[in-house]
Amino acid sequence: MSGVRLSPAVSHLKPSATLAAAAKAKELKSKGVTVYDFTLGEPDFMTPENIRKAAVAAMESGHTHYTASGGIIELKKAVCAAYLRDYKLEITPAQVLISNGAKHSIHNVLASLCGPGDEVIIPGPYWVSYSALVELTGATPVIVDTTEESGFCMSADQFRHAITPRTRMMMLNNPSNPTGAAYPIDKLKALADVAVEKNILVLSDEIYEKLLYTGAEFRCFATFGPEVAQRTILVSGVSKAYAMTGWRIGWTIGPVDAIKAMDNLQSQETSNPCSISQYAAVEALNGPQASVEAMRVEFEKRRNFVMDRMRPWRQKFGVTFAEPGGAFYAFFNVSACFGRPLAGGATVSNATDFCTALLEQSHVALVTGDAFGAPGYVRLSFATSLETIQVGLDRIEAFLAG
Repeated sequence: MSGVRLSPAVSHLKPSATLAAAAKAKELKSKGVTVYDFTLGEPDFMTPENIRKAAVAAMESGHTHYTASGGIIELKKAVCAAYLRDYKLEITPAQVLISNGAKHSIHNVLASLCGPGDEVIIPGPYWVSYSALVELTGATPVIVDTTEESGFCMSADQFRHAITPRTRMMMLNNPSNPTGAAYPIDKLKALADVAVEKNILVLSDEIYEKLLYTGAEFRCFATFGPEVAQRTILVSGVSKAYAMTGWRIGWTIGPVDAIKAMDNLQSQETSNPCSISQYAAVEALNGPQASVEAMRVEFEKRRNFVMDRMRPWRQKFGVTFAEPGGAFYAFFNVSACFGRPLAGGATVSNATDFCTALLEQSHVALVTGDAFGAPGYVRLSFATSLETIQVGLDRIEAFLAG
């Protein structure tokens, strides 16, 4: 059947740019080409053994049926215990909703709290799905551009000036995908003060909260006091910290009435998250945490290796970047290379063409900054082995040298 009329909500919706970039790399791999793939934000570690065993035990115990739409009470209690342990934040199970990954959690928040006529402030560069998920609700994303010089952190003044009578919410990702920015605590506190002053909700996406590097600090946004907490919707999950991307477990923490509304929505959309994954997540949060630190240490080694290799590129090629304080991304500006010959005689005029040429000429896959609202930039995920990173950086350097 052709000529099917699409709904207005999806007619202009584009596929996820990170998944699209990964698909291009996969297509080349299918032809027998070795591709050095730095597109996906996914830890390359195996899910820790104790968590895997908990999943098997859950299956053997018969936990293979529907659960409550908003998640099992054991997992909600584990989330509460983790936030008390890690951040001294007291929450109750009624404030927690378990969902099918943090992306689903973000959709639930936006669909439940935003609608036509609302504006949602998003610091740019931003994760590819933020603006799309806002637009699906009929609300308008308002992008506030940040700079390398600021470490890609939005200032309190920028936040304040972006607020209008239609502002419903601000979305914050700390640490950030794609930039790796980790907000200094004083800047975070200043944003919290504006949220209280202007009575604006803040959706704080803290999925990379455990991936902080030397010199950077993390502060859970809801811990700046009761007035901030009542205006904060926290989103996180097990994907990044516990190498559980495929298990699809995320959560939302917020006011009881908002969580109830999101649960009602989820009960109609998806019903419960995977029962086995929920029991595995209980073990992730309640069990030994040594694996989280072990993975963080390895990511920091990779981050330092990437930075050591890239710093000379500033002088050699005019490539610039702000060094990441968290997550596992290097986000760098390659616009100085536009219009001049690169490897194989290629010339490009934008970041998307740069990524295409790099993949075709050097078999290295990056994600264009165009997808993140940052023309001229590209994103490299160092969530892969040091050996792969070294070869990939060698190839990028040769590509830049022409």
